[in-house]
Amino acid sequence: MDTVVVIGSNSFSGSDFVDYLLTDTDYQVVGVSRSPEKDSLFLPYRKRQSLLHRFRFVQADLNRDMQALQDLLCEVKPAYIVNFAAQSEVGPSWAHPEHWFQTNGVAIAALGNYLKDQKWLKRYVHISSPEVYGTCEGVVKEDHPMNPSTPYAASKAAGDLMLFTLVKNFDFPLIMIRGTNVYGAHQQLFKIIPRSAIYLKQGKTIELHGGGVAVKSYIHIRDISRGELLAMEKGRPGNMYHLSTPAGVAVRDVVETICRKSGKDFNACTKVGPERLGQDKAYVIDSTKAFQEFGWKPQITLDQGIEGVIGWVNEDWDRIQKETLDYVHKQ
Repeated sequence: MDTVVVIGSNSFSGSDFVDYLLTDTDYQVVGVSRSPEKDSLFLPYRKRQSLLHRFRFVQADLNRDMQALQDLLCEVKPAYIVNFAAQSEVGPSWAHPEHWFQTNGVAIAALGNYLKDQKWLKRYVHISSPEVYGTCEGVVKEDHPMNPSTPYAASKAAGDLMLFTLVKNFDFPLIMIRGTNVYGAHQQLFKIIPRSAIYLKQGKTIELHGGGVAVKSYIHIRDISRGELLAMEKGRPGNMYHLSTPAGVAVRDVVETICRKSGKDFNACTKVGPERLGQDKAYVIDSTKAFQEFGWKPQITLDQGIEGVIGWVNEDWDRIQKETLDYVHKQ
C-alpha cells in the first residue's frame, strides 16, 4: 500500500488526518512535526495501539531541518504528501510577521522546489486558508481574488502563489485545500470552542472580541479530514478545493450554544472585548466543486460537534486543567 507523509502531524488538523488514515484506510503513514509527539490528549491516534504498526513519527522542522526532511522523503518516496505545517494564528502574526513569512512562504518555496523534481510523488496536498480572501460578501468560490488583511493571511497567500507557479511551469501535482474554521475534541485549548467549555467549568468569564459578531463557518475536524482524503485520492492536480459548511454562524451564537449545553446563562458568563486588528467580518466559502467532483459534504452538525467537545473536556478534565489556555508562540 502507498505511503502518506503528513507534515505537521502534531497539529490539530494533522493529527486528526493521521487518525483518519489509520482507522479508515490501509495506507502506511509517516508523521513529521517540529516538536516531539504529544500525548493522546491532543493526538487521538496515540490511542490506536493496534494500528500504530502502520505509523512512524519523525521530528523535523521545516525551517531548520529542510535537508533532513528531504532525505527522509527520498528514503520513503511517499506517493502522497499532505502538508498541514504552518505558522498559524492571526492576532500574534502582527508582532513578528517575518516568522510567519519564513514558515508559510520561504520554507514552502524550498519544499516545493525540491518536490517538483521527484517522480515518485503522485499528489502534494497543501492546506491553505480562506483567510487569504479577507472580508468577503456573497458567494466565495475557488477563483475569488486574494485580499489578505493580516500578516498571517499574507504569508499564506505568498506560499500559495509560489506553489501555483510550480503548477504552471512544471506540472507540479498540487492539490490545495482551503477549509474554514475547524473545531472538535483534541483542539488547542486556546481556541474559542474548547476554551469556552473550559472557562464555564472554571467559572471564568468568556471575552467576545468585538462582541462576537464576526461570522465564521465552523466545521467539524472529521468532516475536513474526510474531504482532504477524497481530494488527495480523487482531486485533479493543479486544482484548489473549498471545504466548508453552507452557512456561517456568529461567534457569539456558538458561545451561546456552548453555554446552553453546559447549563449556563450566556449573558452572565460573557463580556464584550475589543475587536482584533484585521479581523475579517465574515467569510463563507462555497464547496460546490468538492461535492460535484468527489461527493464531499459535511455530515456532523454544529450541535453534535459542540457536544463532542464538551464531552472531551469533561472526560479528560484532570489532564486539561493542568494545561495552559494561552497561545505560545514558537519559531
